[in-house]
Amino acid sequence: MRTLERLLRYSTASVILLSAFSAVALAQTPLRLPRPSQKASVMQTIGVTDVTIIYSRPGVKGRKIWGDAPAGTAPGSATLDDARVRAKDAPIVPFGHVWRTGANEATRFAVTDGVLINGQPLAAGSYSLHSIPAKDGDWTIIFNSDDGQWGSFSYDEKKDVLRVKAKPQMVADNQEWLEYSIEPVADNSAQVNIRWEKVSVPFTVEIKDVKALTLEKARVALAAAKPDDFQIRAQAASYALQNKLATDEAMQWLDQSIKIRETFANVGLKARTLAEMGKTAEAITAGEKAIQLGKAANANAVALADLEKRVAEWKTKM
Repeated sequence: MRTLERLLRYSTASVILLSAFSAVALAQTPLRLPRPSQKASVMQTIGVTDVTIIYSRPGVKGRKIWGDAPAGTAPGSATLDDARVRAKDAPIVPFGHVWRTGANEATRFAVTDGVLINGQPLAAGSYSLHSIPAKDGDWTIIFNSDDGQWGSFSYDEKKDVLRVKAKPQMVADNQEWLEYSIEPVADNSAQVNIRWEKVSVPFTVEIKDVKALTLEKARVALAAAKPDDFQIRAQAASYALQNKLATDEAMQWLDQSIKIRETFANVGLKARTLAEMGKTAEAITAGEKAIQLGKAANANAVALADLEKRVAEWKTKM
C-alpha cells in the first residue's frame, strides 16, 4: 500500500513538473533548427521606395528541376509543389503549374509605395510571389494578397492582385541554390532576377515618378515635424528647389526654417535661389548674411569660398 502511495505521489509530482515545463516552453520562442532550404532576403531602395524579397533557397542537388507534369496530372495550373505526393522521378517544377518560386513559406514581396511591375501597377503592400513556368514562351509571375501561406499549397487564384509575363533566359553556368537578385538598378527602376539551375527570369520594378513621390512624402514628414525642426524644412526645400518642384511652397518651407534658426546652409540656399529667380539685390543681402553666419560657425571652407565668389559675381550685375 505504501508503495502504491509513493508511486501516486511520484506520478503527481511528475505531472506537475511536466505541466510547468510545458507552460514555460509555450511561453518561449520555438526551437530554431537548420532547414535544408535556408532563408534569405534582398532589399533595394529605388528613390524613396523600399523593395524587399524574403524567400527560402532550395538546392538543385542533382535533381531534375524543370519538366513536364507527370502523366495523368489533371490539366490546369493548380500547384504541384507538395513533395510528399511527388512521384520519384517527377520534376521539381512542372511546366504550366503554380510554383512557390522558393521553398518553405511563400516568397514574400513587399514594396513601401505603389510601383509598376513590367509596366503594370502594384499597390504598396506585402504579397506572396508565385510563378507559372512555361515550357515555351513567357512565364507568369503572380503577386497574391495572401502573404502568410506555406509555399503555394493553399494558393487561391481569387486572391491574385497582379499577374505579369516575364521572359525566361537560359544561362551557361549552374546556380545551385535558388537566388533572387536586384540588378541592375537605375534612379527610378530596378530589375529583379529569379535565378535557379540554368534559368534566369527577370522582371522590372519601376517608380512612376520618383520626384513627385519624394515631394509627397516630404509634405507628410513636414506635417508631422516638430515646430522647432529647422533642418527637415530646409532639407525639403533644398530638394524641391533643386528639382524645380513646387517652388513657392518650397520657399515657404525655407522661410520657416530660417525663422526657426538662421544657418549658413538655409540662408545660403535662399541666397542662391533668389539669384536664380533674378532677384539679385535680395540675393546679395541674403548671401552676405549667410557668409557672416558661416564664418561664425566655422562652416566648410570650400562652401564658404564658393558663396563669397557668387556674391561677388552678383554684385557685378548691379
